[in-house]
Amino acid sequence: MINYFDKYLIKISEILKNVDSGNLEDAAKLILRIKKNKKKIIIVGNGGSAAIASHASVDFTKAANIRAINFNEADLLTCFSNDYGYENWVAKAIEFYADRGDLIILISSSGTSKNIINGAKQSKKMNCPLITFSGFKKNNPLSKLGIYNFWVNSRSYNFIENTHQIWLLSIVDRIINIKV
Repeated sequence: MINYFDKYLIKISEILKNVDSGNLEDAAKLILRIKKNKKKIIIVGNGGSAAIASHASVDFTKAANIRAINFNEADLLTCFSNDYGYENWVAKAIEFYADRGDLIILISSSGTSKNIINGAKQSKKMNCPLITFSGFKKNNPLSKLGIYNFWVNSRSYNFIENTHQIWLLSIVDRIINIKV
């Protein structure tokens, strides 16, 4: 009899493999162009996705030597949410902190978070390349807005968030040529 954790690991393995590895490679190449052009990466998410954004931004900065930031400071979130509305805080933060040509990476498990979608629209308005990570429904609003749109075929937050983190950090490992 197969136990819970064996089933869990089989399921997460199946989900992880459900990605176009060519798109991961192309995303890594885009990020290397960002580095070459002396631009930065801005990574944003809500909740668990914000934690993923923090982790990935530190790894891009420290391990891959690419400037990367995230917007997880309580003062920034509360100020911008209070002044511009929660649905607009990401867009306003991008407006204030992004420069033309910076890469924006937006993470939303559902792909329907209004603040993240508005951030995507602001990214496009500023001619910043955009990569998205989402889950739940395949044709969620966020999944149509990026150059590369990575979607997880699941309705489980932990499956989605674990997969987003592994895909993002695998891009870091590709950039720094971690041997597999």
